[in-house]
Amino acid sequence: MDTQVADSLLGSLIDGRYRIRARVARGGMATVYTATDERLERTVALKIIHPTQLNDVQGRDAGFLDRFTDEAKTIARLTHPNVVAVYDQGTHLGLPYLVMEYVRGRTLRDVLAERRRLNPGEALAILEQMLAAIGAAHRAGLVHRDVKPENVLVAEAPTGGAGNLIDSVVKVADFGLAQAVQASAEAGGGQLMATVAYVAPELVTQGRADPRTDVYSAGIVLFEMLTGRVPYDGDRPAEVAWQHVDQDVPPPSQSVPGVPAMVDDLVVRATRRDPGQRPTDAGALLSDVQVVRDDLGNASANTAVLRQLAQPTMAVSPVPEAERPSWARLPEPKDRRDRSAPRRRAASSTVVRSAAAGGPPVIASGGADPAPARRRGVERSRAKSTEPPGGAGPGGLRDRLAEDPRARLAAIAGALVFLLLLGVGGWWLGAGRYTVAPSMVGLDQAQAQALAAQRGLTISVADPRHDETIARDLVLAQDPPGNGRVVRGGEIVLTFSLGPERYEVPDVVGKTLDLARVDLEKAQLVLEQAADRYDDNLPAGVVAAVDPPVGTEVQAGDVVKVTVSKGRAPITVPNVVGLNVDEARRMLEELKLEPLVASEESDKPKDQVISQEPADGAGVEEGTEIKLRVSEGPPAIVVPRMIDRPCQEALAELQGLGFPVRVDFNPNGTVRYQTPNDGSEVPPGTEIVIGCL
Repeated sequence: MDTQVADSLLGSLIDGRYRIRARVARGGMATVYTATDERLERTVALKIIHPTQLNDVQGRDAGFLDRFTDEAKTIARLTHPNVVAVYDQGTHLGLPYLVMEYVRGRTLRDVLAERRRLNPGEALAILEQMLAAIGAAHRAGLVHRDVKPENVLVAEAPTGGAGNLIDSVVKVADFGLAQAVQASAEAGGGQLMATVAYVAPELVTQGRADPRTDVYSAGIVLFEMLTGRVPYDGDRPAEVAWQHVDQDVPPPSQSVPGVPAMVDDLVVRATRRDPGQRPTDAGALLSDVQVVRDDLGNASANTAVLRQLAQPTMAVSPVPEAERPSWARLPEPKDRRDRSAPRRRAASSTVVRSAAAGGPPVIASGGADPAPARRRGVERSRAKSTEPPGGAGPGGLRDRLAEDPRARLAAIAGALVFLLLLGVGGWWLGAGRYTVAPSMVGLDQAQAQALAAQRGLTISVADPRHDETIARDLVLAQDPPGNGRVVRGGEIVLTFSLGPERYEVPDVVGKTLDLARVDLEKAQLVLEQAADRYDDNLPAGVVAAVDPPVGTEVQAGDVVKVTVSKGRAPITVPNVVGLNVDEARRMLEELKLEPLVASEESDKPKDQVISQEPADGAGVEEGTEIKLRVSEGPPAIVVPRMIDRPCQEALAELQGLGFPVRVDFNPNGTVRYQTPNDGSEVPPGTEIVIGCL
């Protein structure tokens, strides 16, 4: 169904100051709009309560508007960076409204719809700011009572970047509205305002709320962020609510393996069924969250260091000296080097070994070296034997670079090429192969395909879903999101909107209550039984009326109030039309009915009953009011002046006005007197006497 109901408030000027521009969201209690504050020239959010919600609340508590105003003043004094600020309040056409800070971002519900679930670091970062806001309210003596993802706004991260939730700014909304409506529900003995998926057990069993109630709801929100779902589900809201009372919330790791144990413990502590075993307020839970975040950060850092440094221990067999390369052999002892190294005593003296191995040195003085070429060859051989394989030892490489300019240039060029290839490869792997995903939210399928083809991308379509703000067949969400990274030539998954989810109230009038409940549940609606009433046309036990009426378009989950017939009433109303009012009153009072008399002008005789409501034959209860309309008689007529006029002319005019006329003396004479006198007001049918001479 793609029917959308026009919003008459769009474009309206509220309180001569706030011009409504667009509808942002519609909830169970109120609708949120963006508006322009024409006095301060800024964009604000304006939340106005639904007329049906106001009528229901005022029916229980006549002082609701005063309480709403007081709560708005209290919240306006609550200044905190994570609380949506309240700027103003008032009423428009009898409906109370709040003017609040406009936060550019999404609700946590929208984030979870797109991401499904968050990693522990992101979830704890969001929860920490939520608890900072709720903790400030607790210190001011306020309890939120309706902590849920829809009331948590996630603004854009100051550092920028799509999907950066850890650095996002989180703000909590709807403190005052929940407080005021809650107080009215308590004053009227009605049900407490809460969302069953996040309701604390004590609200269900005892109807009371304190800061620990918000702690429980925050724990459920953390569970949902980690797992992508709430812990309990059921066909009816009452079933879900009582699961909170009868069951312990399971650790998130049962649904998502890999959630750290310390995060499991945090969820379990916050959602204890006994309020006395939970943290005392949001501030206490915030301290626990900060400790867990620090521990998670340290654990991640230690794991990264161990991954870099820790290597497996292995047994290594020793390598014999003879099998080692020459450059890796241990140096000879100093005394051996001294004995084997050549020593020069003078320019003409050389130390040589005797022919016998290990013989003492013989010093030959004077004359030239007996074998200079052989000695230089031996020295070069020894020098080569001390280098690493290939003759490229560190010392040799440094010597070559120091002595050969071309070698230096080649080494520098090779290093530059290596660094260039390394940089290009790293850039390609880290950023080069990605492009920016275009934003397609709000486009139709043809526009999205054209934009994707222009960027060299392809699109695929996920299952569509309903949305209150995005029209049917337009893009509702995309993965990756707009301005996010996508591989060049890659794919973007689009989710299209089915438009607002609307259902018609089915025709259940004349059906039994059980059959009506089945029909309403099939239409995704909730049955609420109103007070029974008598009905002349329907037997007892069947539905006599529904509110909203049959055929009205409503949202999924809306409440339909059903009135059941008690059958025909025990007293039949008599017919008193045409009777004198005193006689009619006596008849009705004998039947223990209450006559209510209202008079009006009529051509009927004075004090005669003209009509009655209910009509005769209707069935009513004792004490029912019967409205009677009673004639005051016909309106008076002013007698015209006839004196000095011809008698026949006066006779004709008076008879034309409906008066009976008596003529005294000469009918063909002139009127000399008249009774009643001219100008008198007399009832219709009064006789007029004229004397003619």
